[in-house]
Amino acid sequence: MLTLIRRLINSKAGVFVALGLLVVIMIGFALGDITGARSGFGGSGVATDSVAEVGDVPITAVELRQRAQNDLDGARQDQPTLDMVQYVNGGGLDSTLERNINALALTQFAKVEGMTASKRLVDGRIASLPQTHGIDGKFSQAAYDQLLSRLRRSDQQIREDIARDTLTQHMILPTLRARQVPASLALPYASLLLEKREGLIGFIPTPAVGKGAPPTDAELAAFYKRNVARYTVPERRVIRYAVVTPDQVKAGATPTEAEIAKAYQAQRAKFLPTEKRDLVQVVIGDQAAANALAATVKAGTPIEAAIRATGLEPNTLTGVEKAAYAGQSSPEIADAAFGAAKGTVLGPLRTALGYVVVKVNGIEKVAGKSLDQARPELVTALTAEKSLVAMSKIHDALDDAIGNSATFDEIVADQKLEAKLSPPLTAGGINPDDPASKPDPAFSQALAAAFGAEQGDDPQLVQFGTDGFAVVALGKIVAAAPRQAAQIRDALVRDFQIDRAQRLARQLTVDAIAKVNKGMPLAQAMAETKLSIPAPQKVGFSRLQIEGNPQGVPAPLTLMFSMKAKNAKLLEGPNKSGWFLIYLNSITPGNATGNAALIARKNAELGSYLGGEYTRQLGEAVRRQIGVKKNAKAIAGVRAALTGQGDSN
Repeated sequence: MLTLIRRLINSKAGVFVALGLLVVIMIGFALGDITGARSGFGGSGVATDSVAEVGDVPITAVELRQRAQNDLDGARQDQPTLDMVQYVNGGGLDSTLERNINALALTQFAKVEGMTASKRLVDGRIASLPQTHGIDGKFSQAAYDQLLSRLRRSDQQIREDIARDTLTQHMILPTLRARQVPASLALPYASLLLEKREGLIGFIPTPAVGKGAPPTDAELAAFYKRNVARYTVPERRVIRYAVVTPDQVKAGATPTEAEIAKAYQAQRAKFLPTEKRDLVQVVIGDQAAANALAATVKAGTPIEAAIRATGLEPNTLTGVEKAAYAGQSSPEIADAAFGAAKGTVLGPLRTALGYVVVKVNGIEKVAGKSLDQARPELVTALTAEKSLVAMSKIHDALDDAIGNSATFDEIVADQKLEAKLSPPLTAGGINPDDPASKPDPAFSQALAAAFGAEQGDDPQLVQFGTDGFAVVALGKIVAAAPRQAAQIRDALVRDFQIDRAQRLARQLTVDAIAKVNKGMPLAQAMAETKLSIPAPQKVGFSRLQIEGNPQGVPAPLTLMFSMKAKNAKLLEGPNKSGWFLIYLNSITPGNATGNAALIARKNAELGSYLGGEYTRQLGEAVRRQIGVKKNAKAIAGVRAALTGQGDSN
């Protein structure tokens, strides 16, 4: 779950997470293992509608579900196919609950110690959020209200989150920074990196065993019952939506002749003949130095090289017009620069900052454009402008209608939009009933809005594609449910045969391992399986070598570095592909004495662990002092509701 916690940092949905960047890392990582010494169960004094109580502050089931949904929305930013069932089963709900317990405990402890987060600080944090900015880049109350609606949280709740994260940050940072580790402690760990191990790795692939006889109906039924979760379709949602794109308003956005003529007159300076020049210049404070530089350039030395020889950097202006250059320098210098021929070196010329030397490197004459010549450019710009205005009016009208509690049907009818209905889609945008379906990138925001909504919520406005938007409403929630065995019989047969073959392959591997541990060579033990499999491969690596692999440490090598010499073990291959047989022949100890770089590296690593350990100890002590009680029954109820295995109310 650490990966999911890191993903929340950039979540658009996790506003309080975005504010507490360090807090997420510190609480999610450093305090993630704290379970609390005062955890309780139903009947332990926790209110029946609360999943936990931290001191005298309850965490309700509704709040936990809401926070879990926000955390899931954040995780989907980098893992769009993740659904609530996968999130919960992967430990997401537990992580969400623990982070909130830890934060509440630390916040209460901070307040006991007299620490506060002022209203001014909270206001500043809210105003700094990109999601609260309008098109002018400044804080927009409307944008903030939309954010609150999207998060399904009140202004007070957001302020409490920000204050809590701020206090938690002040509590945790000093502890995390306690990273001092003596070199004598780092040396043995650095030496461990130089330890070398040699051995053999064999592999018995599952397909080598064979498929075996076709399964009976009874075997298939029992297999389906044992593995029903594997064939469960995750929660799906039917989405109602209506799209607005520039093409839909294009007919009414075509500019008239009068509008084109007016735009031409308003931009006439843009279409007049002009001249652009490429200039290289430098400003020098001393006149004698400027004179020397000008003389050097006029004698043939490239101006860039001559300028750098003085210890300065040339200022190159490409395609600059006279008016713009006059604004950067002065009208007199601009007159001189634009009155000289190509290749001319001007100066030194006196300016308020010193003496300027300029060389004219290039001249481009730009012809003017008549109205007819400028027409295509003007039509394109005016059409885009009018389309934007038209779409903005529609957007504002839709936004007002949503604010006035209009239904999706009323909004669509009023704006004469085309209502559409999606098939039941997973959170990743897949239709499980259509194997060929693929997620539509343009539909991603609509999908996120629908999966963040509850039945009866108001419609939402979301971006659609690169230049459109859509009004979206939740149509229907299809709870997670297993497919009928009869519908997936072919898949069941295939999976049953793979499972059976894998179990047979494991037994052969176990038997071979037993023979090796009694003294038989690994190659001979594998040969006695009578399977057509490759011979074992000899390997030899140090810890430093395998840790430096950019693709990660292979699992067999990881196991080899945790074994004792003259011993064999088995390891399951990925995706039921087979079984590894790993034999460790020898261990050569390492010695990092005198290897300053390696000792420094390990010192830094141990320091980060030490800071994390101090933080965990602080968090546990705080939880014990504040008091934490959990309601296991209520937590189980939230878990069941989120995974579609219980009452969702």
